[in-house]
Amino acid sequence: MLKTSPIIAFVATTNPARAKKFYKDTLGLRFVSGGEFALVFDANGIMLRVTPVQELQPAGYTVLGWTVPDIAKEIRALKKRGVKFKRYEWMEQDELGVWVSPAKAKIAWFEDPDGNTLSLTEFGRGKKSGKPRR
Repeated sequence: MLKTSPIIAFVATTNPARAKKFYKDTLGLRFVSGGEFALVFDANGIMLRVTPVQELQPAGYTVLGWTVPDIAKEIRALKKRGVKFKRYEWMEQDELGVWVSPAKAKIAWFEDPDGNTLSLTEFGRGKKSGKPRR
């Protein structure tokens, strides 16, 4: 049924103006439209709806993530734009904040202005994406 339908991603914000600046200017997503119910961005063909809410308790896990070909390059570019990458005391991370998973994926985490956890992932050699096998 839904296996051929495009997915829409959602993230919440308590401050739409601040979120618009972050997702558009800091992350470089194309702003499509905005209104009372959502800010809409094009995330490389995926619709991202940033939804205004009165209160927000950020989840303790990643809510949005991007697959990137060169995680170190992306981290450096985002740091120049003011993004701070998260460090976890219980996890072995390199100087950029990158953790290497048992499957050799490189992952780093950062937060949007509302405290939502976002991530970057560079998959190990031989893996082009995180797409599941059929």
